Amino acid sequence: MASQSLHHESHTHRRQLRDMRIFYFLSFFAIGGLFPLLSVYLQNEVGLRGSQIGVIMSIGPVMMLIAQPIWGLISDYTRSPRILLAISVTGTGAIGLMYVTAELYPVLIFIAAFLALFQAAMIPLSDSMVMNYVHKKGGDYGKVRLWGAAGFALAVWVMGNLSDWFGQSIIFYAFAIVLWISAWFALKMPRESQVVRVDLKKGLRKLIVVPKFVLFLIATFLVFGPIMANNFYFGLLIQFAGGSLAGVGLAFLLAAGSEIPFMRWAGSLISKQGVTAILFLAALVSGFRWLFYFLGPSPELIYVTTVIQGLSIGLFIPAALQYVRSLAPDEVKATAVSLYAAVGNGLGAWFFTFFAGLIMDWQNVLYVYLFYGVLTLCGAAVLIIIMNLEKKEGSHVDA
Repeated sequence: MASQSLHHESHTHRRQLRDMRIFYFLSFFAIGGLFPLLSVYLQNEVGLRGSQIGVIMSIGPVMMLIAQPIWGLISDYTRSPRILLAISVTGTGAIGLMYVTAELYPVLIFIAAFLALFQAAMIPLSDSMVMNYVHKKGGDYGKVRLWGAAGFALAVWVMGNLSDWFGQSIIFYAFAIVLWISAWFALKMPRESQVVRVDLKKGLRKLIVVPKFVLFLIATFLVFGPIMANNFYFGLLIQFAGGSLAGVGLAFLLAAGSEIPFMRWAGSLISKQGVTAILFLAALVSGFRWLFYFLGPSPELIYVTTVIQGLSIGLFIPAALQYVRSLAPDEVKATAVSLYAAVGNGLGAWFFTFFAGLIMDWQNVLYVYLFYGVLTLCGAAVLIIIMNLEKKEGSHVDA
């Protein structure tokens, strides 16, 4: 009987991990199939100007910054994160379909904001349930989360090709259908949810007196903001260079796929070189990549250089999270991580997405990458200041 019970538990555990992987794959497949191609659709099919595209694409980060705490409160109150996750993905898919018939600029703004309101719950709720499950039952969060990266990378390639064959509107139908399928797997997610209490006022008082933390938030804004905004403008760059929609998909497949091995190597590289050295390397590489795109390379050269994304993003994300946690006192680590995410994913993504649209109206998409390159290298300079502060203190932050 004991062996049967253990076998049953093992089978249930494997099935639970499988369902979580499928949810991540499907939800990120939907996101990857829409957002990198949405700016291309808005320019080619709707005929919007760069500044209008910038406004629409920059609404998402700000709305999600506002909406995520609200979804967290609802989850705490209802204790039904699986149902809320299913509502979130179902609603997000339905709202995405509204793009098909919308042509008026104010209507498109409303759709973008409304979609972000529902999408805001997807990643926090799923991450919370999965992290708590693997902590209790065993498993590796990173190995589950990698299925999301695989889904995103594959989606842009698949949807880029399908857009060439059937027209760009197909991205909205696929977005909705895939998210609706993922809703079934959302209901099969683990019951556990992890609630992280964040006392923002208390945390801010403790963190603003740490000079390296404040400087790192500035560096995050300057380095991570362009990385996030690039997802919206990279397709326009490839089309400007003469590439096809299928080419846009290929470039994203290569770029997102290259992140996976570097994320696997990040831990050993950080332990050998030090976390700030790795952060500086990632920022420097990212900055020079953006400046190279400003020179107007051919689509083929863009495809070749997309693998640099693995070196920049694949190292920056794990190193940055580790550095933030190392700087913050134990009692405010959750606040520090929340601030880091808000500055990079929220404010940084909004700023660089919005102003890139204005720059496109003024010049063209190549100047967007000049803007990204210069400010990313400014972020690398801030990291040099942090490294010098650490040398003066006589202590390095190690893995």
